[in-house]
Amino acid sequence: MPRGIARDHDQKREAIRKGAAEYFAAHGFDRASMTGAARHCGVSKALIYHYYDSKEALLDDILGTHLTSLVETARAVKPEAGLGALVCAVLEEYEDADAEHKLQLDALAVLPPDQQAPLVALQRELVDMMSNALVREAPVLAGSEKLRPVTMSVFGILNWFYMWHRPGKGLTRQEYARLATDMVLNGIKAF
Repeated sequence: MPRGIARDHDQKREAIRKGAAEYFAAHGFDRASMTGAARHCGVSKALIYHYYDSKEALLDDILGTHLTSLVETARAVKPEAGLGALVCAVLEEYEDADAEHKLQLDALAVLPPDQQAPLVALQRELVDMMSNALVREAPVLAGSEKLRPVTMSVFGILNWFYMWHRPGKGLTRQEYARLATDMVLNGIKAF
C-alpha cells in the first residue's frame, strides 16, 4: 500500500525550494550540489530527492513557482490602475525573492528547452503586460521599435533594486516604485 502524503508536505517542499534557491544563488547553480543544498536547508539529501529527482527539477520548481507568482500578481493589477500600480506590484513581489530572481537571470538557460519553454512563456507574458501598460500611458509606443527597449528598461530599473536596496535605508519599495514610474512616465512623454 503506497504511503500517503505527509500533512506538512507543502511546507517542507517550500522550505527546500527557498533554501535551495538561496544556496544556488550564492554558489552558482552550475557549481552547487544537491549535497550542499541539503546541508544549507538543514535536511538530508534523501529528503530533497524525495521531492525532486534532480538538481534541474528543483531549479525548474524554484523558477516556475517564482515566475507563476510574479505573473499572477501582475494579472491581478487592473489595467486602468496604470503603470505605477503594475510597477509597484512587481517590485513588491520581488521582495524576499532575491535568490529566485538571481536564478531567473543566471540559471534559466541551463534547463533543457522543454523545461525552459513554459518559464520563458511566463516571462513573455509579464513583458507583454508591462508593454501594454506602457502603451496605455503613451499610445505612440504602439507598434514602435522603441516599445521593447522601453519595456526592458523598466525591468532593468526594477531588476536591479535588489542589488542596492537595504531595508531601513534609503527609499522604501513603494517610494522607489513611484520614483521609477515617474522616471519612465516623464521619459516616454518625450516620444
